[in-house]
Amino acid sequence: MKKDKTEKAPKKTTRRNYLKKGVAVAGAAAVAPTLFNIRTAKSAPITWRIQTSWPGGIGLDIFREWCNGIQEKSGGELIFKPFTAKDVVGDFQLFDAVKNGVLEGMNPFTIYWAGRMPASVFLTSYPMGMRNPHEWDVFYYGLGGIEITRDLFAQFDMYYVGPIHHGPNIIHSKVPIRSIEDFRGRKMRVPGGMVAELFTAAGAKTTLLPGSEIFPALEKGTIDVADYVGPAVNYALGFHQVTKYISMGPAGFMSIYQPVDLMDLTVGMKVWNELPQHLKTFVEMEVHSYSDIHHAKIQKADQDAWVKFEEAGTIVTRLKEDDVAAFTKLAVPLWYKWANRDKYAAKVFKMQLDYMMSGSLGYVTPEMIKGQQLKFV
Repeated sequence: MKKDKTEKAPKKTTRRNYLKKGVAVAGAAAVAPTLFNIRTAKSAPITWRIQTSWPGGIGLDIFREWCNGIQEKSGGELIFKPFTAKDVVGDFQLFDAVKNGVLEGMNPFTIYWAGRMPASVFLTSYPMGMRNPHEWDVFYYGLGGIEITRDLFAQFDMYYVGPIHHGPNIIHSKVPIRSIEDFRGRKMRVPGGMVAELFTAAGAKTTLLPGSEIFPALEKGTIDVADYVGPAVNYALGFHQVTKYISMGPAGFMSIYQPVDLMDLTVGMKVWNELPQHLKTFVEMEVHSYSDIHHAKIQKADQDAWVKFEEAGTIVTRLKEDDVAAFTKLAVPLWYKWANRDKYAAKVFKMQLDYMMSGSLGYVTPEMIKGQQLKFV
């Protein structure tokens, strides 16, 4: 039987052909796992160094706990490395540290930047302004406050992620303060901005100090009155050892000058822009959630701290409604003075003023602001 001439004869296996096949198979085997690793390997986690203004106490504990949980919550994609107040830079140097990339982020008291951004006095509670945490949430997340605040920080190459609640501020003193008159002549630590001007108008001799320097100043007698945060943190910092009195507003109005002292998380614009969108959303939602947890845990710790202050012999004094009226009379011109410093301050304040004059709150009446004007709106 004749073979079909079109049928190809099998190739003869030679040593050269065998070696060629071996090289090809070996090459494919070497490339395969490489391609697999490229497809499946995760990128190294992004690490942010974040310094807080908390020098100690429950606030610092909560901050560290939150930061240490970010890696797991983000599926290993993001790490927050926490630093205590003054670990990397001083409290008042945080702004430049983030702006210039020394730190990726900061967790400061927002009022610290009043000298750089006049509007910042209205980004946390101010004398006789909005009085409850939920009112500030309405401002930020309902009335457009978050957008204008981000626009403001963007001018400094930073991204304001969101506000963080902790509670009212209280006043510790070596002498009893039962009325506005008792502030006259007192050497008093304040956080600056409008708060400093209010107590200066009331006759106090004010000075600006970060939280970590308050205890030694009280101990040495450099100051005899100090505003700082709430009972739990202040007890942990030892204020009961160097003062005998705590002064607050009337019942239900714990602090007339900063009833909702806000912190925030702000990061460098460059590091924010480098985040993938899903991590940006994650961080924004985490800050919102952290604000609630931070506030609630500190309020719980405050309840325990009041008992400790009482056991230490601390005496609580309260201002009266007449004092509130007197402080309001001093505060209103300061509102407009700060609001008229630039267009951002004016815009933020106007949003809050309309809210305070609305039927929802009614804190401000037309008679209270009679004769005052805003230049930029």
